[in-house]
Amino acid sequence: MPTYAYACKDCSHAFEIVQSFTDSSLTSCPECEGTLRKKFNSVGVVFKGSGFYRTDSRDSKGSSVSPAPAAVPAAAAAS
Repeated sequence: MPTYAYACKDCSHAFEIVQSFTDSSLTSCPECEGTLRKKFNSVGVVFKGSGFYRTDSRDSKGSSVSPAPAAVPAAAAAS
């Protein structure tokens, strides 16, 4: 079950509570009976493994983009 953080708008009392997904959000502060607001925290993301590369999600057929044309040296172009 997830842990939710709340803060009171009136007395600034802050606390965390474990609630089920189906439970209703709390609306009154346990300290002063004031109005509560739910605080949202950032979620940590952890990438595990040897690495993530540009080619990891591509198909095995290869790229559909054609390669750039080869550059012609300036000496060869002058003759």
